[in-house]
Order: sequence, then structure tokens, then C-alpha cells
Amino acid sequence: MNQDTIKGQWKQLSGKIKQKWGKLTDNDITQSEGNKDYLIGKLQEHYGIAKDKAQEQLKELGIH
Repeated sequence: MNQDTIKGQWKQLSGKIKQKWGKLTDNDITQSEGNKDYLIGKLQEHYGIAKDKAQEQLKELGIH
């Protein structure tokens, strides 16, 4: 899924993200608005996971 597709389907994806990562705030999700790099940074910040692991987990949700 490319960046434009992510932005277009953001409302659907944000629900999946909230379910999987409850520590992310609504503000975190709103500010990322499909920006995968920002979201990866927030996952690293809140969950202490490595960048590659965060990318892998986003791919599992269909965010490439």
C-alpha cells in the first residue's frame, strides 16, 4: 500500500491501529495521518520496539 493509498484509507486503518496499539493516543494517530515514518516513530516511543519490528507490524496490518 503506497503513501497515497494509506492516506485515502486512513479512517479504516486508524481503527485497526487503535485496536493493536492501545498506548497510541488519538492525537498520535491524528497527527500521523497516514505518515508511516511518523507512526513508526510513535510505536518506537510508546512500545520501545526497533524500527524494523515496527515496520513489520505495520505490514501485518496492510501498511507497506
